Amino acid sequence: MMYRAEQLYQLIPQRPPIVMVDVVWSATETEAETGLTVTADNIFVRNGHFREPGLIEHIAQSAAAFAGCGTFLRGEEPKLGFIGEIKDCVLNMLPEVGTQLRTHIQLVTEVNGIRLISAETRIEGEMVASCIMKIFLKDDE
Repeated sequence: MMYRAEQLYQLIPQRPPIVMVDVVWSATETEAETGLTVTADNIFVRNGHFREPGLIEHIAQSAAAFAGCGTFLRGEEPKLGFIGEIKDCVLNMLPEVGTQLRTHIQLVTEVNGIRLISAETRIEGEMVASCIMKIFLKDDE
């Protein structure tokens, strides 16, 4: 399964200009591969580089897209998520405009609407960022 452009809006609650994922290459019940091509008009780009908050938001939205794949397949609307905690965050570089980020999300555990994920973002195999993120999914009820 691959999702791009308008299809992504079925997976994530975010809308432009804050969308930080432009492709979901694959997703299973326990992991996903997402991406983002860094463009000059991205709100997190300064001086030709994608800044730290953008990398964190990209990882969070990658996790949202991963969760959204499951809700979409069940015919549900994507749930709003909130970052509860970020641990072991390593940012090795600030990506340049024109580069394509590729992020691997792995579900570590999920309990009562709280997901713990590990994430690694790379550019052509080189590690850009990694972290452990706790995300709270809002229950619509």
